[in-house]
Amino acid sequence: MKKIESVTKSATSVTIAVFISRILGLVREQVLAYFFGAGKSMDAFVVGYRIPNLLRDLFAEGALGSAFVKVFSSNLEKEGKEKSFKIAQTLISNFLIILIVVVLLGIFFADSIVSLIAPEFKKDLYKFTLTTNLTQIMMPFLLFISLASILAGMLNSFRIFFLPALSSGLFNLSFIVIGVTGYYLLVKSNMNPIYAMAVGVTLGGLFQVIFQYPIIKKKGFSFSFSPDFKNEQFKEVLRLVFPIILGLSVVQINIFINTFFATSCGEGAVSWYSYAFRIMYVPLGLFGIGLSQALLPELSRQIARKDFIMAKDTFSRALIVSLSLSIPSAIGLFMLSHPLIKVLFERGKFTFYDTLKTAGILEILSLGLPFYGISKTAVPLFYSLGKTIIPAFGSIIAVVTNITVILLTIKKLGINGVALGTSLSLVTQAFFLFFMALYKLGTFDFRFILRCFLTLIFASLGLIGILKILDIFILHYILKILFGVPLGALIFIGICKLLGPEETYMFFSKFFKIFKL
Repeated sequence: MKKIESVTKSATSVTIAVFISRILGLVREQVLAYFFGAGKSMDAFVVGYRIPNLLRDLFAEGALGSAFVKVFSSNLEKEGKEKSFKIAQTLISNFLIILIVVVLLGIFFADSIVSLIAPEFKKDLYKFTLTTNLTQIMMPFLLFISLASILAGMLNSFRIFFLPALSSGLFNLSFIVIGVTGYYLLVKSNMNPIYAMAVGVTLGGLFQVIFQYPIIKKKGFSFSFSPDFKNEQFKEVLRLVFPIILGLSVVQINIFINTFFATSCGEGAVSWYSYAFRIMYVPLGLFGIGLSQALLPELSRQIARKDFIMAKDTFSRALIVSLSLSIPSAIGLFMLSHPLIKVLFERGKFTFYDTLKTAGILEILSLGLPFYGISKTAVPLFYSLGKTIIPAFGSIIAVVTNITVILLTIKKLGINGVALGTSLSLVTQAFFLFFMALYKLGTFDFRFILRCFLTLIFASLGLIGILKILDIFILHYILKILFGVPLGALIFIGICKLLGPEETYMFFSKFFKIFKL
């Protein structure tokens, strides 16, 4: 119980920092929606950003980050700080070389990459050229965000979670300031102002590295370039990295696939999907990233000590904590999708029609949120066990499901079929990983699990009920949000606290204690 409290406390700390980042991320999307709407420039920016952002999850927050944390945490537990820092120097040096090569290849072959992911853009030479140029400007973002992820992983291993998570907020803030300032400068120069947003992405990634390095330096780490591709720990990271590339990055891989199909759904479809996913990414990133970052070092330490009973207990309780966050979030996003999109984006060049299309996509995407939470909780378990091939298989199943659903529905549903593919792919991945966790760890305490599920069902019904009542009696969309969110949260948490167990409301308790509410 103490371990899950520790993990939840760490996850809460991460979540608060990520919440700040996600709010700034929404402001960033509001800036884009206001200035560019869902037109040609925005479609080009979304695709151009999608390319380094996919590689970001493969190299940074997904594969490289997770593999690095696994190796660094284990060595820190067994060998101590000094030796672990020497290992970190070698790993960072090696990956610095690899990442520079990847970035240069991305810049040189940007036109070919854009042709692959968005072939429909080739029908419009200006749109294709714009997308290619934006991709080239944003490719260095991959290098900076990967280095930032490694530094964050080191800090997480020392149980420092808040500041590394807060650094992503710095990225969004930098993007907003640079993008808005550059917008007006480029308009005066008769240049497309979307280029300012691309520069904001790249410099935002650089600022994340600059922000985190002094923090890890205070722990005794000082970087010196010392590559060694024969290093055993580097080989261990590589052994872990390649399965993780599939395992942890299923969402980004599916987005890459979805972008390919979305470009055939007409102008604006790519932008609508991007705006909807950004809304869903608030709870998805908040709770999934918080728990995942806190779980991986903790589970790695428990597995290193061969304390499998404690690891199973930590995992099962973390699973409930995850669902207690993702289920009400999914319900809220589904039932408040239209007023949320209207409040956040419907101004400037973002029209009422854009709101309708984006809200419809958000409703479908929200259905997959609880299942994403399950996957985010399960994946660190398999990495800690060294069974990285299992998440890889889960990812393959998810990608196949996504493509199959899209092919079966896109002609009838259009961009909504793409969103449906995303949600159903998350469902299949979650079920696969959950049953594999049962197979690897053995039977959980099903009486505990069943009690938690029943509590979450009753709490969800209470949440749905209050939102339905408010929808009938409150007509103004802003008031629906202002009353719906706090009242819904109060009903959900209240029922969980009344019925128990503690894991169904533990996250909220930690959250309120931090602010002394």
